[in-house]
Amino acid sequence: MTDQDLRVNEAKIWTRDFIFICLANFFVFLGFQMTLPTIPLFVKHLGGTDQLIGFVVGIFTFSALLLRPFAGHALESKGRKIVYLFGLLIFVLSVGSYSIAPSILFLFLMRIIQGIGWGFSTTAAGTIATDIIPASKRGEGLGYYGLSGNLALAFGPSLGLFLSNAIPFHILFLICSFLGLLAFILAIQIRYKKVEKKEKTESTTFKVDIYEKNALMPSVLLFFVTVTFGGIATFLPLYTAEKHIAGIQWYFLIYALALMVTRTFAGSLYDKKGHQAIFIPGAFMIIVAMILLSWLPSTLVLFVAAFCYGLGFGSVQPALQAWAMEKTPINRKGMANATFFSFFDLGIGIGAMVFGQIGDLFGYFSIYITSACSVTLSILLYIAILLKDRRKHIVRAHL
Repeated sequence: MTDQDLRVNEAKIWTRDFIFICLANFFVFLGFQMTLPTIPLFVKHLGGTDQLIGFVVGIFTFSALLLRPFAGHALESKGRKIVYLFGLLIFVLSVGSYSIAPSILFLFLMRIIQGIGWGFSTTAAGTIATDIIPASKRGEGLGYYGLSGNLALAFGPSLGLFLSNAIPFHILFLICSFLGLLAFILAIQIRYKKVEKKEKTESTTFKVDIYEKNALMPSVLLFFVTVTFGGIATFLPLYTAEKHIAGIQWYFLIYALALMVTRTFAGSLYDKKGHQAIFIPGAFMIIVAMILLSWLPSTLVLFVAAFCYGLGFGSVQPALQAWAMEKTPINRKGMANATFFSFFDLGIGIGAMVFGQIGDLFGYFSIYITSACSVTLSILLYIAILLKDRRKHIVRAHL
């Protein structure tokens, strides 16, 4: 093989290992997405109230959030493979245990454990994908990688609801667990890159090192964007029912399809132009979607909002993730992914809780007005970051 052939091979995105990580990601996300609309139904089946549904659903997010920093450290100290397989195994066992849940308390505890598996597995998977993708095509590669999760998002919730009407809950959860097992089998086949470890200089490093500073700014921006998803996933079905707007089941499908289409070109645009060409236009589309949802006079407007939200979120999320990885040292990629997805989880969790209070006080429409303000704030913060960086470059140029 010539040097030129080697260089071409190094720049390929669709390698054997990349296909395996994408397939593994698809199967575990499909199993997860199938549980999203069915867990509340199962809690009702067990005799739970709406308040208990909120606790059972919400504890998962915060469980994953708290464990991501530990997952990031483990990725750098223990290696990618052991962390990823551990997370997938916990996911398989916890979701499978739902099939024998005798009480809501047992389900609540298993949701905490599932959050641990989810925090470890998704942080590891994003880091592994970053390792595999050539640096020159990171934006495009992460876009394709994200597409595997978006395919699951497009079909998982509908498939879960369909099966819950056709088969008992315990069979449904065993199917979801089996999908996680398929991901585990695929993960075993991946050839993992060795981790470059830094020598320890201080014994207290682990105690204070809970985030990667190079990933902090993109992650904070992501937080202000993902709070919108908390408002959509939790309250949009209630809002459309209140306004007698049909088609909520199609909203998530249109959103996912638009998001998938965006992932096919947004990543390569990032590689060529950087996040400056992606973030503001994408964030603007999300603002348009939120304004349309606050208005929401018809099903057509609901579908247009879904399309705009998919375009915006599908552009912004992979661009911010690639930005978070861009200047992070190779031995800190795991911690950077942990930081990034921690803010992702935090945005969704806080969004759901805060918007619950706002919706109760002022009505559901106010949730989406507040969401638009949150994304507007992210744009202002982004502009401030760009201006600060520009001033630094000017100062350096004059030195």
